[in-house]
Amino acid sequence: MSGRALQTFSRMIWGRYLLTAGLQGCRCRLSCHLKRHYSFLPDDVKSLRAVVNPDISKIRNIGIMAHIDAGKTTTTERMLYYSGYTRALGDVDDGDTVTDFMAQERERGITIQSAAVTFDWKSHRINLIDTPGHVDFTLEVERALRVLDGAVAVFDASAGVEAQTLTVWRQAEKHHIPCVCFLNKMDKPAANLSFSIESIKQKLKANPVLLQIPVGSGKNFTGVVDLLTNQKLIWKLKSMRDDGRVFEIKALDQSDDPELLQVVGEARTALIEQVADLDDEFAELLLTNFSDNFDAVPSIKLQEAIRRVTLARKGVPVLCGSSLRNKGVQPLLDAITAYLPAPNERHHDLVRWYKDDLCALAFKVLHDKQRGPLVFLRIYSGTLKPQTAIHNINRNSTERMSRLLVPFADQHVEIPSMTAGNIALTVGLKQTVTGDTIVSSKAAAAAAARRAQNDSGAEKKGGEHANIILSGVEVPDPVFFCTIEPPSMAKQADLENALNCLQREDPSLKVRVDPDSGQTILCGMGELHIEIIHDRIRREYGIETHLGPLQVAYRETILNEVSTTDTLDRTVGERRHVVTVELAVRPVDITSVGGSCEITFTEKLEGQLLPGVKEAVENGVHSSYLQGPLLGYPVQGISTLIQDVTIEPGTSAAMVSACVSRCMLKALRLAGGQVLEPVMSLEVTVGEEHLSSVLGDLAQRRGTVRDIQSRHDNKVLLATVPLAEMMGYSTILRTVTSGNATFSLELDAYEAMNPQEQNTLLKRMAGLL
Repeated sequence: MSGRALQTFSRMIWGRYLLTAGLQGCRCRLSCHLKRHYSFLPDDVKSLRAVVNPDISKIRNIGIMAHIDAGKTTTTERMLYYSGYTRALGDVDDGDTVTDFMAQERERGITIQSAAVTFDWKSHRINLIDTPGHVDFTLEVERALRVLDGAVAVFDASAGVEAQTLTVWRQAEKHHIPCVCFLNKMDKPAANLSFSIESIKQKLKANPVLLQIPVGSGKNFTGVVDLLTNQKLIWKLKSMRDDGRVFEIKALDQSDDPELLQVVGEARTALIEQVADLDDEFAELLLTNFSDNFDAVPSIKLQEAIRRVTLARKGVPVLCGSSLRNKGVQPLLDAITAYLPAPNERHHDLVRWYKDDLCALAFKVLHDKQRGPLVFLRIYSGTLKPQTAIHNINRNSTERMSRLLVPFADQHVEIPSMTAGNIALTVGLKQTVTGDTIVSSKAAAAAAARRAQNDSGAEKKGGEHANIILSGVEVPDPVFFCTIEPPSMAKQADLENALNCLQREDPSLKVRVDPDSGQTILCGMGELHIEIIHDRIRREYGIETHLGPLQVAYRETILNEVSTTDTLDRTVGERRHVVTVELAVRPVDITSVGGSCEITFTEKLEGQLLPGVKEAVENGVHSSYLQGPLLGYPVQGISTLIQDVTIEPGTSAAMVSACVSRCMLKALRLAGGQVLEPVMSLEVTVGEEHLSSVLGDLAQRRGTVRDIQSRHDNKVLLATVPLAEMMGYSTILRTVTSGNATFSLELDAYEAMNPQEQNTLLKRMAGLL
């Protein structure tokens, strides 16, 4: 049997029997010599009851997040190996990692979609989601963080905080998620601990709590010193094939390097003082019992204080290592269980109204050719069991769940039940989509709504279930679009089915039909995003589609404040509909990403309009926001004030909406249109010898250089560039730098086009160019 086949067979067997007692390779040298045996050990397989229903305090739902190529997937692979889930180390470059199982991921060596995997470590259950680092797939990070309790932020120790690191960190902050930082790639010659710590402080505005000091640097990086215990953890790898399961734990003594002892002493003192500043309970302990010698404080008391600081999000523990060289991952696993919260330590106010009834959130959908739709659920309360009916509050529908699985990347293990705090995979939910709230029954939802109403003491607003729906996932607006055509009309239905399935899997993919040409239009988050979708349609659905040229998703706004009025008088059958609308529009906040459009009513009108009429007016305004007066792009940054609505008896709500929409279109045309183009924040890391070439190329792309920083032997160029000028930039950058540069993009703002560029765009869209 070949090595690759043996490895695959091993993973299947381990997944099937729910393996993983966690070999806990960090304990001692004797136990660590059990390396790559492919037969089972008697005490190595947990009982089904322990695996399926661990105590909630022992569960950790975490995500791995970072900039692209920081080492997320490699770190995940080492965690799975050291926990006993896999029996061979996978490698991103070899395309045999557990969590990067899509063909496109293995070919490109990047993570495209988040993958969930479950394993045990030292009596703790860890549900881990490996997330993408590429900006095109930022929704995958968003929906993973929505259901997680903690996160591990992985950094390249030679680069510190990079562009996408900042994006995912903001996402974690939005969901109030406690984090642990892992400075990876400490074996690189340019790795710099103090530089990385400083970048976390300056760029992330976080408070790093350093828990480890590296031993050695560059190729001589051999391990770390644990500042809590004053122990040295050393990995003496004899060859590149050494798996790092064996390492020495040795207390520091006077025979060690004096420079290292001094650095460790100063760092531990700084750690104790920092934690005392952040945690009052620890400060009181120090002053009461250890005022003569702070250094004598027990490590367990220091660890408990760091945990409180982490959960309160006052600081972030920082560890270091090298995942590729198999160093420092076991202490990271210990830190995950020690510092990140259990599900019952994260407070979700809404969930308490369900008490012991089922309440879960659907956060991801996959399509399996044999099983059909697979829906990932985070269970917040109650118990989930197969062969039972569940109620979807968002869809107001009841579905039957046929099977319940534990997610192991692309392999899944069937189980009889799943309790609160866990992440489950369900089969049979054909209507559920990302962001839906799942409960046990309609009656349970009604009971929760009554408890919510009694708790608030207020009248119900927005319907019976308005207060008991878990907040869903925010989907960013697409920035690129293109046409997609099947090879023949006979394949049109198959293409529509494929696109429906892909949209359900990926809410950031939007599909619409052009009303004029009848063409199908794909809208996505970037060039790579649309390229991957195109490739998946070919591979997974067997359809050779043709893509039209990529186009930028512009926005429109207005230039002036305008007031206008309009009257609609129409007779349909024997019924006469008469409505008069008076409104005013003005520009506000036109440049921010996702700049909102406001609707307000005069104080007098607010009290007069019936709920149905008010809703019809709002629908009319919203429909006019979808197509701007210049090119038909969505409008943003507009405030609309409804000044007066006069309705004759018998006028339908549809006619009210139509009149408002017509009046809005008239106002938008009178106010003068302006095209807004998406502008990207660009970060290029390049050698100094190629800097002038990169700058010259950016000047031709209407780029504006904001800063040029030094990072070791390289230059980091920070600029803003219109998205329309960035088509095919990766190919051009490789050419002008001989492949010795990297870059990242992030949507920064929408900016008004200059008149010359806008006229050119208008002519091109009109077919005059």
